Amino acid sequence: MISNRLSSITPSYTIGVSNKVIEMKKSGIDIINLSIGEPDFNIPAKAKFVGINSLNSNFTKYDLVPGLNILREQICKKLSLENNCSYSTDEIVVSSGAKHCITNTILALTNSEDEILLPKPYWVSYPEIIKLLNCKPVFVETRLENDFKVDCKELETYITNKTKILILNNPSNPTGSIYTKEELLKIVELCSKHNIYILADEIYERICFNNQFISVASISDLAKDITITINGFSKSSAMTGLRLGYSASNKSIAKAITTIQGHLVSHPCLTSQYIAYSALKDCSSEIDNMVKHYKTRRDLVCNKLDSIENLSYIYPNGAFYVFICINSIKNKFKFKDSFSIEFCNEFLNKHKVAVVPGIAFGMDDFIRISFASNEDILLEGLNRLKLFVSNLHN
Repeated sequence: MISNRLSSITPSYTIGVSNKVIEMKKSGIDIINLSIGEPDFNIPAKAKFVGINSLNSNFTKYDLVPGLNILREQICKKLSLENNCSYSTDEIVVSSGAKHCITNTILALTNSEDEILLPKPYWVSYPEIIKLLNCKPVFVETRLENDFKVDCKELETYITNKTKILILNNPSNPTGSIYTKEELLKIVELCSKHNIYILADEIYERICFNNQFISVASISDLAKDITITINGFSKSSAMTGLRLGYSASNKSIAKAITTIQGHLVSHPCLTSQYIAYSALKDCSSEIDNMVKHYKTRRDLVCNKLDSIENLSYIYPNGAFYVFICINSIKNKFKFKDSFSIEFCNEFLNKHKVAVVPGIAFGMDDFIRISFASNEDILLEGLNRLKLFVSNLHN
C-alpha cells in the first residue's frame, strides 16, 4: 500500500505543462515555451573548468556533511559583501538544491500538525513539501494593489498557537515583487512577537533590477536569529541540473539541519560544490551579464504587454517572470474546474505557446510567463498572446 501522505499531494501543474510541451514537440509541433523556470544561459566557463578539474584530481570521496569548507567560506563572503549578513561556516549547510534546504529546515523546526504561513501567490512546491512533512499550510490572502506582498495586520489574523514558520519568497516567484526594508522590519517584529521563524527563500535575490534588495537576516540581530535564509545556484549561476542550494541560520538550527542531512543524503555532489565555489569566487561578471539581459527582456516584455488590451500585470523588480491578470476575459471561457488551466490549454492548442496557469500558484485569475528566453522567442510568444486575446473579442 502506498503511504496515505500522498493522498493530499497535488501533481505539479508546471511539470504537467512541460510534459504536454514535450509530447507536442515529439509529434513535430513547434512550441514557444514561456513556462520554463530556468535560465537559458549556461554555467560560466570558469566554474565548469573548476568542476572538471576536481574530477580529474579525483576529488570524489566522502566529505563533510554540511558542505566543502572552501564553498561555505565563499558563501560567508558572498553573504557579507552582497547581503550585509555576517555568518560563520558552522551556520551554513549546503544541500542538494533549494528544495532540499527547505525540506531540511521544516524537518528541523516543526512537529506534526504545526502550521506554516504561506502567502498567496506561492511557489508551486511549498504547499506540497509542507504536507509531505505532516505540517499544515495556512494560505495567507494578499492584495493585488500591494503587489501581493503580505500586510502585517492581515497576516496576524492567521496566526495561532500552532504557527511555527512564515515562508517569505523574496523576490517572489511568480510575481517578481520585492519587499522594502520597512516592510521587512514590520514582518520581523510580528514574527518575533509570536515566536515564529522566517524561512526566507531568496533564491532569486541576485536577479534584482532596482538595486534595492534587502535580505531579511540583515535587518537586525533579532531578524538574523529567527531567519533561515535559503539560497542556491540554479537561478543565479544557471546550475539547475547540478542541484545545489544552501541555508544560513543560527548555529543550533544549522546543527539540526546537518544532523538530518547526514542521515538522509550525507552531503551533496562534490563536483557541483566545486563548480558553485568557482561561480561565487570567479564569475560575478558573468552573473552580472545574465542579470543585464534579464532586465532588457523584462523591459521588452512589459512594453509589449502594455499594448495588449484587457490584460494587466504586476511589474516585476526581480526574478524572471511576469504574473499576468486575465480576469477581464474570464467571461469568454467555458470551464468546469479552473479558468487559468482552460486559458492555458486553449492558448497552447490554438497558438502553440506554453505558459503556466495561475492556479499552480493559488491564483486562478492569472497566468505566469517566463522571460528566460531570447528576445525573438519572447516577441513571437507575446504577439501570439495579443492575437489570442484580441480574437476573443471578435
